[in-house]
Amino acid sequence: MTLVPYPEAAVRRYRETGLWGTATIATEFHRVACAHPGRDAVVALEGRLTFVELDRRTDLLAAGLAGLGLRPGDPVLFQVTNRLEAVVAWYGVLKAGLIPVATLAAHRGHEIGEISRRVGAVAHLVEAGQRGFDLVGFAEEQRRDHPTLRHVLVLGDDPRGESLTALGRGQDAAAARALVERIQADIDPDAVAVHQLSGGTTGVPKVIPRRHAEYWYNAAEYARSWGWTARTRVAHLIPIIHNAGIVCAVHAPHSVGACLVLGTPDLDESLPLMAREGATHVLLGHGHYRAVDHPDFDAATKAVTQLVLSGSKIPPALFEALESRGLWSGQLFGMGEGLFLTTRPGAPREARLTTVGTPLSVLDEVRILEPDSEADVAVGEVGELCARGPYTLPGYFDAPEHNARAFTSDGFYRTGDLAAFVEIEGERYVSIEGRLKDLINRGGEKVNAEEVEVLLLRHPRVTAVAVVPMPDPRLGERTCAYVVVEGAELTLSEVQEHFAALEVAKFKWPERLEHLPEIPRTLVGKTDKKRLAADIARKVSAVQ
Repeated sequence: MTLVPYPEAAVRRYRETGLWGTATIATEFHRVACAHPGRDAVVALEGRLTFVELDRRTDLLAAGLAGLGLRPGDPVLFQVTNRLEAVVAWYGVLKAGLIPVATLAAHRGHEIGEISRRVGAVAHLVEAGQRGFDLVGFAEEQRRDHPTLRHVLVLGDDPRGESLTALGRGQDAAAARALVERIQADIDPDAVAVHQLSGGTTGVPKVIPRRHAEYWYNAAEYARSWGWTARTRVAHLIPIIHNAGIVCAVHAPHSVGACLVLGTPDLDESLPLMAREGATHVLLGHGHYRAVDHPDFDAATKAVTQLVLSGSKIPPALFEALESRGLWSGQLFGMGEGLFLTTRPGAPREARLTTVGTPLSVLDEVRILEPDSEADVAVGEVGELCARGPYTLPGYFDAPEHNARAFTSDGFYRTGDLAAFVEIEGERYVSIEGRLKDLINRGGEKVNAEEVEVLLLRHPRVTAVAVVPMPDPRLGERTCAYVVVEGAELTLSEVQEHFAALEVAKFKWPERLEHLPEIPRTLVGKTDKKRLAADIARKVSAVQ
């Protein structure tokens, strides 16, 4: 297995300038908990925990995990939703020196099987009682014939796995704290803390190793950039085990002793929670851009001073609807690979409406290059967004061939996003103008078109296929598949049965089929996806 290190000179610079610390994430959290013991750390639909309560419970859980025979460095797959115990599990696993692998609750055997083998997962943490799918049974199936997977850990009540609640019960608090301190003392702050996942640009997602020092810095700098204090109450409704959830909603507020108000994607549940808990900051993904029309929205945002939008171009009507309510809004563009761009307090109105802002860190380096080259484009021209810096990965885990294409010769990560520098009031901002990567952004979940095409071609009657994004007012984009088939036209239900049999995450399933006698080609023989995307956009527009 290959882990690409940060250049030694860069590491020295990040430490000498005070950006990177010398402690692990678990140690950083414990220090904050000691400084703010009685303040709320997490408030969720199931209850609340203060910092001292969260710190003690996660110490006990870490001791329980160690008692199972799990050892520092062992990877643990996370497949959980937004609930209080998910945050307990996160810090408990880190305190035990284990490495969380941030998969999605929606992933299935197609994704989990490869990811877990790639990282050598030793445990699989799942949530009991999921509506519509038995994650515990799924984890048991994944464990069979797996070379390293030994433990199924469960949030909730299910006898088929090790209950996290039971693991933390009966441990001695002082002994657990001493054990955690011993474990953390042996962990290098530049060692891998977490494995996040890419959007899956070439099939199953690539593994993104995040180190303790850089990952905590990423979050702490995010909190500092917004001016957060221990009185800030950060609401989060999108998946918490995403990179945005961990950085922006777990580590960032906790770095300053602030509270996470943990909702779910269901606005009927989450908006009343925000209102009751006096949320002051909220990040909304594209799937919640219509939240402004919800009858509980005004009450939920009564105390909000910062509303951040992320996921796609901001509709001017939404921006104006927020302004009419006196709500300040900005934008966030971020990725599991690192780089964050935001329009922070002080950014002009035009920048907040039309750009994703400026880099988070003073040592972030951003270039916009001509695609497939290392030549910079002029200000105002569109090119590929590239970055390196104190929290942007130097290389994917165990992917040397992909890394050779994904980075410039001097170590800039090629994001695959099209962008331009825009001058506004003497400041240079970044505007996102599309993407080079063949991805569909379905409400923040990135669906790789090539992966879906390969899976469709495994159907015995599909002879040719092209997958393109289909405009959607709620999610931004959905997946449309143009297919050439043998015999009668396929129904969407037949395709869904095919994807279910292949154990593919449901968010990747095609949501519309279009049949063609042949796939159109460009003059050089490539699939003419621009033509197909324009075709489906016209068809969708005609019925709206």
